[in-house]
Amino acid sequence: MASVQIREVQKYFGSTQVIRGVSISIQDGEFAVLVGPSGCGKSTLLRMLAGLEEITQGEILIGEKVVNNVQPKERDIAMVFQNYALYPHMTVYDNMAFSLMLAKSDKAVIKQRVDKASEVLGLGALLQRYPRQLSGGQRQRVAMGRAIVRDPQVFLFDEPLSNLDAKLRVQMRAEIKALHQRLGTTSVYVTHDQIEAMTMADQIVVMHDGVVEQHGKPLHIYDHPANLFVAGFIGSPAMNFIPGTLRRHPAGANVEFADGSSLPAPQSAHGAGADGQKVIYGVRPEHLSIGEPDTGLKSIVVVVEPTGANTEVYSSFCGVDMISIFRERHDFTAGDILHLLPDPQRTHLFDEQSGKVLVQA
Repeated sequence: MASVQIREVQKYFGSTQVIRGVSISIQDGEFAVLVGPSGCGKSTLLRMLAGLEEITQGEILIGEKVVNNVQPKERDIAMVFQNYALYPHMTVYDNMAFSLMLAKSDKAVIKQRVDKASEVLGLGALLQRYPRQLSGGQRQRVAMGRAIVRDPQVFLFDEPLSNLDAKLRVQMRAEIKALHQRLGTTSVYVTHDQIEAMTMADQIVVMHDGVVEQHGKPLHIYDHPANLFVAGFIGSPAMNFIPGTLRRHPAGANVEFADGSSLPAPQSAHGAGADGQKVIYGVRPEHLSIGEPDTGLKSIVVVVEPTGANTEVYSSFCGVDMISIFRERHDFTAGDILHLLPDPQRTHLFDEQSGKVLVQA
């Protein structure tokens, strides 16, 4: 096992810059997830770590070794791809053993490693089958088994669950997390699915337009987003954003909205921002409750979606679309008036122009 250090890495394709000075530190044994929308640079960064793309500037270290000019096969990494990349004419056993066969490993060592990996992944009864005889989830397990038998310093996962259906994705992400807990190998995982990132990662790295917007523990990023992009990307349904104006007064500060109503500024932002500053008031759907008339945010119900465990309510406040999540079951209908009360300890305030969070100095 080994740590991974990415230091001021840049990548150009011709004159187009796709990675803009990214620095990431991944500790030995850590499961790090690179997450962001399509085109943010996460897969390019993973491919540079694997040695499949050249680094324009900066350096990447695996352990203590700079690997910029090291061939992929010499980096002691194993990669799991989105499309499985299994050999259709080979059995499960031969697919898992292939890299060891190429390395001319002893047959007894190959069998020992394949048997151990197949036991970990529950593939023991499938070793003589061909990929065409397997389900999508089983094929992905074989792809992971092929990586495990190499006993690498670092595992790389390039959106490995994208081709699976929703139910199987949930099952497989739990299996991958359990596998990491068992093996303890440093892992770097790329996905556009923020739920995968939240549920699997020790460290999340949120990327956008080739830069790292924020990195840290999943719940810390969820509770303390650094800017509007992170706040809107991490969390499903997304955080509600309401434009307003900061009004300071001797007792503290309020945020005034377009209809003239106001709410106390978030506790984390007391003392931050100037009077009259244009701001964005952020509150997550689960941090809204129903208040009495003439309190909170007067919203008009648009759509109600009962999911069983929760009731999701889509409403409109001052022309802004909002989502509320309630554990209780409510019999709302379109056109009803709701007075939504945000939890003042769980709200956020962002500068409208820069998008950065406002926090007390």
